[in-house]
Amino acid sequence: MNGAISVVGIGADGWDGLPETSRRPLRTAEVLIGGPRQLALLPEDACPGDRVPWPSPLRAAVPGLLAAHAGRRIAVLASGDPSFHGIARTLAETAPGRPLDIHPHPSSVSYACARLGWPLEAVETLSLVARPLDTVRAALHPGRRLLLLGEGPETPARVAALLREAGWGGTRIRVLEQLGGPAERTLDATAADWPHPRTDALHVLALDCVRDPGTRRLGAVPGLPDEAYEHDGQLTKRHVRAATLAALAPAPGELLWDVGGGSGSLGIEWMRAHRTCRAVAVERSPERAARIIRNAAALGVPGLRVVTAAAPAGLAGLETPDAIFIGGGLTAPGLLDACWDALPDGGRLVANTVTLESEALLADRYRRHGGELVRLAVSTAVPVGGFTGWRTAMPVTQWSVTKGSPEA
Repeated sequence: MNGAISVVGIGADGWDGLPETSRRPLRTAEVLIGGPRQLALLPEDACPGDRVPWPSPLRAAVPGLLAAHAGRRIAVLASGDPSFHGIARTLAETAPGRPLDIHPHPSSVSYACARLGWPLEAVETLSLVARPLDTVRAALHPGRRLLLLGEGPETPARVAALLREAGWGGTRIRVLEQLGGPAERTLDATAADWPHPRTDALHVLALDCVRDPGTRRLGAVPGLPDEAYEHDGQLTKRHVRAATLAALAPAPGELLWDVGGGSGSLGIEWMRAHRTCRAVAVERSPERAARIIRNAAALGVPGLRVVTAAAPAGLAGLETPDAIFIGGGLTAPGLLDACWDALPDGGRLVANTVTLESEALLADRYRRHGGELVRLAVSTAVPVGGFTGWRTAMPVTQWSVTKGSPEA
């Protein structure tokens, strides 16, 4: 490919494991870019090009590094398949004008599934490289098989500690080191008994998830138990929360504004709907904002962003949302207008209230913009003497609307 950057995947077996189609661009490259470990796998006599290790931080350095070698034949080394949690995505995003000639090698995940006898399509893979460890929590379900791409030699011990703390100590951990190379090795133990403080830096973790007795069960759909949250009473209760998430209708890659975040439950369960969903919680109370951060980490979505400010002022400068939830502060001057104006066509807005004053505002917007206005009432069975009766919570009025729809 004329003018393309060659991106070559290489495994722990180094030069010997490369087919001729992958060796050719490495032989002819004038500049070889990669990690020090990857560059050391290339024989000097076969690959005479200038060797340039990646700087840190890597992503920000890519445009300048490529510009410094403009006009020269460049080959970039990657571990395994460059397009799977690899450098190919970074190059495509940071140097979009440069074509890529990609030569994949079997990924560490493919090797791991081959060694374990696991069907690749049935396994969930998470990368912990430059990502919070708490991300693992959202993927923990009984019987689930997970593959984790580790960041360094201490990652397995840190994962084992997290599993013990989260109530998943019975989970079997296998660390597959140096996959495909002569030093390949597998370490095997449960999280509760994990004996290895450090492992080889080049590894994949395989988890057979086992929930310990007494650990709370958390499902994969909205409506987690209220007890899963730390809160001070400012919490959208479970059944109303499930109905609210259904109205918000999260889809992969979408961004939610959770205005009046409270305990963060709406933003958290929006992000748990899909790993690419994003959320910003806007909460004026510093105490509650800190609580949202703790809840997000405990429930596996540490990437939830928290803005500690009152709305609507706290909305200024935020990325355009795909959906907005207003769980509090509806009577704040200008809040509804600011949220409506921030939504693009096709964006969804859902607002809940329990007060007559806020209900009047929602009824007015319903007349002006359409959508759906519903009242949600939940009754719970409670003891009444020696019998059982119903206790009804305060009804919640909910307005949901899609901007730009025929009735809006």
